[in-house]
Amino acid sequence: MGRMVEGQWRSDTWVRDNEGRFERDPTTFRDRISHQKGAQFPPATGRYHLYVSLACPWAHRTLISRALMGLENAIDVSVVHPYMLEEGWTFAQDFEGTTGDKILNKEYMRQIYKEADSNYTGRVTVPVLWDTETETIVNNESREIIRMFSTSFRELATENVDLWPEGYRERIDELIDAIYEPVNNGVYRSGFATTQKAYEEAVQELFEALKRWEDHLSKNRYLAGDVFTEADLCMFTTLLRFDPVYYGHFKCNLKHVYEMPNLWAYTREIYQMPGVAETCNLGHIQSHYYYSHERINPSRVVPKGPILDRLADHQRDRLPGKVVRR
Repeated sequence: MGRMVEGQWRSDTWVRDNEGRFERDPTTFRDRISHQKGAQFPPATGRYHLYVSLACPWAHRTLISRALMGLENAIDVSVVHPYMLEEGWTFAQDFEGTTGDKILNKEYMRQIYKEADSNYTGRVTVPVLWDTETETIVNNESREIIRMFSTSFRELATENVDLWPEGYRERIDELIDAIYEPVNNGVYRSGFATTQKAYEEAVQELFEALKRWEDHLSKNRYLAGDVFTEADLCMFTTLLRFDPVYYGHFKCNLKHVYEMPNLWAYTREIYQMPGVAETCNLGHIQSHYYYSHERINPSRVVPKGPILDRLADHQRDRLPGKVVRR
């Protein structure tokens, strides 16, 4: 892994505190697409470009939101190579599913950040929402990008799906907050811990949270109850990666997701929604984690399993619930 310091790339290790706990740097580009008169970044078809990794759960959220809302024609995508090594994310195209940099024809993702800020200091992460008109990064925070897709880009969408419906908005934000630290980031806190204490603390919090959501989903179809929302996207991208990666690679091995019947059926239901499976690339996912993290997996051998049937009948329709349409 690495980071940029005053516009220069430096190899680096993960950030940890003095007790071996993984600490995630905050994202830094936080502008918004807005309908307000005179806004610097107004919504427009073809103006904005999305940089993603198919392996990254944060970037995957934006791809699913884009697919469910039918924003593919409004926002094009560049896909990085799944291996993230000494040079960070690259646009090499020797792996099926990569696209190269369609906009700036750069070699490395860090060059996109330097285009936006020649003196940038921080991690080089995906997703990135790029403005082709002003040639800068609008935003690199996945949560805010999917919210902009749900709101600011709504008029450009070809599907009438509402992922942030009125009457649920405060609850959706509470849910995204609630699952972030113990679940979404909890798998990383477990996998990147460098002390037994830090690992056990993180993995215990992770499985306590999963147990609570397993119980919740026994009575509720979705996290917010009876409607599918942004919060479900945020949970799904972690659950999809859990058994193929986090269980073994990150030592989150108290139980598989497929051993938790409600979470596993919930995962299958979302996977089977129109357009979602097409955003899921298990080849990129497993190759990225097992090959990129040499300190965790020195052999860089990528496992072939587990073999799971994500198309099996989920039977979640026994519970009341729906995708909200505008």
